[in-house]
Order: sequence, then C-alpha cells, then structure tokens
Amino acid sequence: MSKVNPRALDSDSKMKYLDLLWTSIAQLETREETKHFFKDLLSESEAIMLARRIEIAKRLLEGESYDNIAADLKVGKDTIGRVQRWLTSGFGGYEKAVNGFKKEVGRRFSNSSKTIKNEPYSFNWIKQKYPLHFLLFNLLSSNKGSKK
Repeated sequence: MSKVNPRALDSDSKMKYLDLLWTSIAQLETREETKHFFKDLLSESEAIMLARRIEIAKRLLEGESYDNIAADLKVGKDTIGRVQRWLTSGFGGYEKAVNGFKKEVGRRFSNSSKTIKNEPYSFNWIKQKYPLHFLLFNLLSSNKGSKK
C-alpha cells in the first residue's frame, strides 16, 4: 500500500477516512471479530509494529528505563521517546489500552485452574504432572473435601 501524506489531503477527506476507520473498529464486538478485522487490515509486520508500541507504553507506565526497553525490544530510543510523548500529551488511549490488557489477563488467569503454578518438583507439582500415578490419592483427597 502506498503512503499517504495527511497534509496533502483536505480536511473533509481526512475526516471521512478516519471516521470510517474508527466506526469500523467501534462496531466490532468480540476479541475474535477484532482479531480477524486487524488480520485482514494490517500486514503481519504492521500489526507487530503497533503491538510493540503498546508494549513500549506498558513498560514505560511500569517505570522501566529507556535503556532496558531498547535492549529488550531492539527499538530505537527515538521510538520510545515518541511513545513517551504520546503517553504524556496524548488522549489517554495507551493508558486505557494497557490497563484493559492487564485486567483481561488477570481475568483469564483467575478463571483458569491450569494457571495455578506449583513449585517445580514439589509434591503438588508431581501430582499435577502425573495424575494417573496419584489417581487413588487424588480420589481420596477429593472425597475428603466433599464430606465437609
């Protein structure tokens, strides 16, 4: 896709195109619909580029240093600086997205019983890893809990 210089467009055209984009995104209801829309809309590299900006914003909001972010994500400090400027003088979209992401991840992990991590090689870890070896033990312990 060829690049468009936004300064070369008249304000009506700009408004029409941006309204089409925002309205298209706003009418999506589920995560799956949103994912499919962006997979159709963006190339893989464009999607990754946008996701990395969100990751930069997340790390900046967590107080991580420019040097750590640049080294971990292999991005330039000018990119980090741009995201920082958007965080400080933007419209609050990054903060809302990052906070929403944290809530969603927390919700997913709290609803999933598989996310309970036991210390590696502990008794509970071994029971979880080899449930058939502990079948009788697990049946007895589940019956004990149901008698309460």
